[in-house]
Amino acid sequence: MTDRLDSLDMLGAALGLPEQLEQAAASARAVDGLPSGDGITSVLVAGMGGSGIGGDAAAAVLGGVSPVPIIVSKHYECPAFVGPDTLVFANSFSGNTEETLTAVSQAAERGARVVVVASGGELVRLAGDIGAPVVPVDTSIPMPRAGIAAVTAPLLVVLDRLGIVPDTSRMVDSAVAQLRRRRDELSDGVDDVATRLARRIGRTIPLVYGGGPLGEVAAWRWKGQFNENCKVPSWCNRIPELTHNELCGWAQHGDVTRQVFTLVFLRHGDEPGNIDRRFDFVVEACDEVVAGIETVDASGDTPLAQLFDLVLVGDLVTLHMAFTEGVDPGPVDILDQLKHRLRDD
Repeated sequence: MTDRLDSLDMLGAALGLPEQLEQAAASARAVDGLPSGDGITSVLVAGMGGSGIGGDAAAAVLGGVSPVPIIVSKHYECPAFVGPDTLVFANSFSGNTEETLTAVSQAAERGARVVVVASGGELVRLAGDIGAPVVPVDTSIPMPRAGIAAVTAPLLVVLDRLGIVPDTSRMVDSAVAQLRRRRDELSDGVDDVATRLARRIGRTIPLVYGGGPLGEVAAWRWKGQFNENCKVPSWCNRIPELTHNELCGWAQHGDVTRQVFTLVFLRHGDEPGNIDRRFDFVVEACDEVVAGIETVDASGDTPLAQLFDLVLVGDLVTLHMAFTEGVDPGPVDILDQLKHRLRDD
């Protein structure tokens, strides 16, 4: 991989994920001026793209232990339930995300308790105006999607510090240890599990399926990394939902789909209910109408460890695919063009 095109060192950022998680948790533990957790009845995470997925991750891993709902909003609008008893996280890597700024400004006007997670920008200015604490995001991280741990750990730590969820330190420590183990396994870069999967997907279009809330977040992460790192189309879905609708769509056009699509299953140890049997049935239904079916099994002894284990494998798969095609995984020119268009208008 010495000849890879990687102008922003996205590979280095991916391999630094365990340290990023550890440092982000420590940073959140050191922040002063947090709001009171007394009487909190709901939690809202406002964020988009690589910042918003931190909310998805937190909601997935804490869903079984949080006594209050954790809702992720990826819209301009602030939900109507938000008020003085709502804790609002404003997640924005840059601090200038338009949708997040709009929603959090509305939340602040309603008296919500706001915590900002950002590297700077307008959100930090807004935090100063409303007296909200800021958990700083490491500015050395090259792109928002490379900072998934930096926008996830603060949510876990702050919710813990406010007494809303049980101690999250073991959860973070376990995830850091698992990421280091997985990084050692993936350090080959020539014939490890990530490079082999990248070769098998090749130039087909990956459809990523995850099971349960944790698997759903992992699938969304992989889908976004396929889109942004190697600039290929990709879509995702979750089991059990897809077995109530999407599965019917494989009944037609098998002569086309088997040349185009590869299914990628993301599995983990906390899959609820009959998820395992549903995956088996999807294999039976789709085996002859897709180019291949690949499975990645998460390792780790906590939900956070398993989720971030899948994240690291997916990051490396998509980076290897980019390097194979001579694609620079860092820049996302089309997204920059959209931002310029919106500003110009």
